Parts: sequence; C-alpha cells; structure tokens
Amino acid sequence: MAIIDPVPIEEIEGSDLAPLLEKARALHVPDDQFLQILAHAPGYAKANFDAFYESHANGNVDHGLKEIIRIRLARLAGDDGYFGAMRSARATEAGLTEERIEAGCGDFETDPQFSDAEKWALRYAAWMYTTPYKVDKAFYDEGKKFYSEAEIMELGAFIAFHYGIQTFFATLKLTPKN
Repeated sequence: MAIIDPVPIEEIEGSDLAPLLEKARALHVPDDQFLQILAHAPGYAKANFDAFYESHANGNVDHGLKEIIRIRLARLAGDDGYFGAMRSARATEAGLTEERIEAGCGDFETDPQFSDAEKWALRYAAWMYTTPYKVDKAFYDEGKKFYSEAEIMELGAFIAFHYGIQTFFATLKLTPKN
C-alpha cells in the first residue's frame, strides 16, 4: 500500500488532468498512479507530468537510450519496484529489449552493443549522482563529440528531473499496477 493514497481514477478521468492520463496510458511511463498521487495538487500534477513526459517522450536524444537511462536512474534512486519496473511502449515497439536494458544498467563500458555516444550518456547518468566531480569541462567536451549542446542540456535536464522524481516516489513505496 502506498504511503499516500492515490486519488481515485474516476476523479482524474473527469478533470482537467484527463488528457494527461491518456498520454500516460499510451506511453506506459508514467502510469496512472503517477497522476493519481500527484493529483492531490493538480497544478503540480500537470507541471510534473508535463516535465516528465516532455523530457522522456520528446526531444532529439534517442528514446530507447533515454528509457535505459530512466531505468538505470530508478535503480540508483532505490526505486526498482515502481519506475524501474515500468517499460515505455514506444521503446519496446522500437525494439528495446530487457537484455539491452540490463546491459545498460550493468557494465556498459565494455559492452560492444553500445556506441561511444551511448556510453557517454550512460556514464553521465551514473556520474551525476555517484561521482559528480567527474562531470567537468573535459567530460562535457567529450560529450560534444557526440551530442549538440542542446542534446546535452536535454540529457542533463532529463537525468536531473527523473532521478529526483524517482527518489521522491521511492519514498512512497508504490508498486506498478500491471
């Protein structure tokens, strides 16, 4: 049982948050519960959902890579049971496999299935929270070999937002409904 009771789904379906619920159901990340919990504060629910969805589903960085990063961050945040268990329908339909996710959450540095650009992005996701002193000018200069500055900002904001929201949700002790 969640520490904060979800708002009944019927209340959301009949509110201004209903279009967000449709987006969540189409992508599967986040799920209904994300909105049900945040719906206690509807303005925050909309802002947080928009940031979550925009950073994950849109942008120029590959969605499958962002899905691997999202799951890696969930594990770092101690939220393997809720956000870490979710899978993006779009990423799955594009061919992202559990094996690739596990490889990206494991020893990706020596795994030939990842490009140098993907390894940099996966390193960025890990280092921002485990060894932030390594995320320095030289690190960003290396990233500019693979990504535009706009894509680096996309990745950085994605990593910061998702890790933060996943850490918060880990404290709520949610489990996926699927």
